[in-house]
Amino acid sequence: MAVVYDVEHSTTYTYKSAVTFAQHRAMFLPRAGHGGRLDTYSITANVPTSIRWIRDAQSNSVALIDFTQPTAELVVTFKFRVAHYGADGIAECPVEPRGQQFPVQYTPDEWTDLVGFMRPHTDDADGSVAAWARGFLPPAGNDTGKVLRQMMDTIRDTFQYQSREAEGTQRPGETLKQKAGTCRDFAWLMIEALRGLGLACRYESGYLYDSKLDGGDVAMAGSASTHAWLTVYLPGAGWVHCDPTNRISGGFELIPVATARHPAQAIPLQGSWFGAASDYVGMNVKVSIKRVANPVATSGN
Repeated sequence: MAVVYDVEHSTTYTYKSAVTFAQHRAMFLPRAGHGGRLDTYSITANVPTSIRWIRDAQSNSVALIDFTQPTAELVVTFKFRVAHYGADGIAECPVEPRGQQFPVQYTPDEWTDLVGFMRPHTDDADGSVAAWARGFLPPAGNDTGKVLRQMMDTIRDTFQYQSREAEGTQRPGETLKQKAGTCRDFAWLMIEALRGLGLACRYESGYLYDSKLDGGDVAMAGSASTHAWLTVYLPGAGWVHCDPTNRISGGFELIPVATARHPAQAIPLQGSWFGAASDYVGMNVKVSIKRVANPVATSGN
């Protein structure tokens, strides 16, 4: 049985006077596959647009948007309905023996395919991230599932979540030092730490649904917004989801959109504009995620 969601993601850019725009890149469509089925989608803006679709190097769907009219306020809205089949948690994933303990043994073919996701992307000049990662390895056993769970527990329970509208992601060493950051900061720290232990990891961007929002209760960090987490490749299980912000490794809450080697490759909407630097006023993002009542039963096969 799938869970059906309606997602609306609206971004508003405000300027003091009318400006023009270069081409923008948008990544908002859920990835096709056994984990979900895209039913409908749309892109709308308050000015005339020309849109072309491509798939990037990681097979993400990317919309290339040209805005053909100057404006002092640009509003871009993405909408889609997705039937989401969810994902198995760490405990349910049948990991092969060669992937159950450190160091994980990838086959030559896996190594060739995964090497780009195994190499750390950022410098760890003082070795703090590597040392922090090694601290999760027990003296004996080195169970990979246990290491993943303990690392997520540590980030969720001892780091402070702080929302931040500014673009960019903190360096892992900075997040570790401050013990605070956004969901993308936490995901990036865990990715680089696990890569240092020899695991292949991908940065994931998408949306987080929380049923508590439907009743007006306090929600999980990052819910009803764009969200970031990671996937880890374990032999036999494949790509396993890990959300250190909320300690989620399976279920229906995470709706993946973009997969990347590093966060800068998975920005939901990015582009440039032409005008005086002082013209820029600000940006506002609104995301709505609603579970569709009484969806039609469907099979994930």
